[in-house]
Amino acid sequence: MGNNNIMLSGLAKRLVADSLINDSAIQEATNAAHSQKIPLVTYLVQNDLVNASALAQSAADEFGSPIIELSALDPETFPKDLVSDSLIRKHRSLPLFKRGTRLFLAVADPTDLHAVDEIKFNTGLNIETVVTAEDKLNQAIESFLDQQDTTLDDMGDSDLDDLDIGSGAEKEEESDSGDDAPIVRFVNKILLDAIKTGASDIHFEPYEKAYRIRLRTDGILKEVARPPVNLAGKLAARLKVMSRMDISERRIPQDGRIKLKLSKTRAIDFRVSTLPTLFGEKIVLRILDPDSAKLGIDALGYEEDQKQLFLSALDQPQGMILVTGPTGSGKTVSLYTGLNILNTPERNISTAEDPVEINLEGINQVNVYAKVGLNFGTALRAFLRQDPDIVMVGEIRDLETGEIAIKAAQTGHLVLSTLHTNSAPETLTRLRNMGVPSFNIATSVSLIIAQRLARRLCKHCKVPANVPHEALLAEGFREDEIESLSIYKAVGCDKCSSGYKGRVGIYEVVKITNKIGRIIMEDGNAIQIADAAREEGFNDLRASGLEKARQGVTSLEEVNRVTTGH
Repeated sequence: MGNNNIMLSGLAKRLVADSLINDSAIQEATNAAHSQKIPLVTYLVQNDLVNASALAQSAADEFGSPIIELSALDPETFPKDLVSDSLIRKHRSLPLFKRGTRLFLAVADPTDLHAVDEIKFNTGLNIETVVTAEDKLNQAIESFLDQQDTTLDDMGDSDLDDLDIGSGAEKEEESDSGDDAPIVRFVNKILLDAIKTGASDIHFEPYEKAYRIRLRTDGILKEVARPPVNLAGKLAARLKVMSRMDISERRIPQDGRIKLKLSKTRAIDFRVSTLPTLFGEKIVLRILDPDSAKLGIDALGYEEDQKQLFLSALDQPQGMILVTGPTGSGKTVSLYTGLNILNTPERNISTAEDPVEINLEGINQVNVYAKVGLNFGTALRAFLRQDPDIVMVGEIRDLETGEIAIKAAQTGHLVLSTLHTNSAPETLTRLRNMGVPSFNIATSVSLIIAQRLARRLCKHCKVPANVPHEALLAEGFREDEIESLSIYKAVGCDKCSSGYKGRVGIYEVVKITNKIGRIIMEDGNAIQIADAAREEGFNDLRASGLEKARQGVTSLEEVNRVTTGH
């Protein structure tokens, strides 16, 4: 975050004058909003620094704009096709009504003249801004856009029949007999519900006397439906038709993809995998939302010093950045966030993945295909003949891939990859066990990130937890901080799931310093490397998890669930 003071706007001064926030807090918020490239109003409301309604009142007074309570208006009367969905989303502005050549526009931030100019240019109308509270405006925009697209909330049974479904490959004509219409509708509803609730995976599971469907939300599986067991075959067949698999083959695992077009601008991909079990095929869908790669590094949960280590490693012309952690720990999003930062017209970026999960324009993505001999090693060799600047290898699984990746990192390329290990020190010893010489590891690996995903406490219902002094010491907190420590626990309310909403990354970011490099060359073990990393000031996963509990972002139970407890 920049320390340079940014000029305070008239609105910022007004908020101080109205005693809604103090001088230093508004300066800090202005700097933070500027560095995150979001409007000051949005930053203040998102971080609960100023009440949204009071802020709207001050903004209206400062700029002489009328203020409006959106709930008093009928959304049905809002003009539908005057302003494009993308402009409404981009500028967080909602067209309310048109009078002659004037368009009345609800905004939370009347200082955003760029929004007014762009909407004026696109509509050819004179814009009159009306101020409203940011939180109410966001709700109104989301329900307006949902209505526009007839995407999720307003989908009646009739809409569930004809969702636009493809496989990401060529379109095929599908004939659904009348008998299967309820199955089609049921499967579509499950997919839409999963997207609505922010699930990451959907499990369709047949058993001898039951059939269940579970969603994984914020890392935890929950049962959502129990259709009759005699529908198992039809559900499997429907999912296989949608993902262009061979529906007559039930004895071997298959993979496919579904593309669900929700609107002109929004499509969600599902990666589909079948597994022949005792009582039918278990089918798991992984939901791939392209927006997750565009979150930006600030949304991922890195501590400030860890973020700077990551950014400076990405800034190097060569070397290797390794991201490690179990399946579902957010490695792909971390890698893609890095690639997004590097994705400029001056750089040639190629990736080899199994399979490609998120499509990004400007990056040359290759699906590895072992059947025809296109594995990570082959793809990597081909990349190096294509004048690359940056290469990403989905995973280093064997010595061949490891050796080529390391050679690339030593010869002027930046290499990003993943390994399935539990911590940063173990990653280095895993490479050595694969057969990569210690000298090559020490001279090519520049940064290792080990990560886990913990559930975020819901900010609406979390409450302080009463944890005994001895228990806090045993967890790893310092004696001198325990008096002033506030640890929170989950409660649960209508805005969250069991007291948690969303997830946050917990990271161990280790830069390979001269000292750690020496230990690697001397064939030191993971414990020696871990001790050296601690001495160099790099927090391990446990310490980073405790830091998140200190900040009230997550609970101690959640930290213990995802890191090694005491």
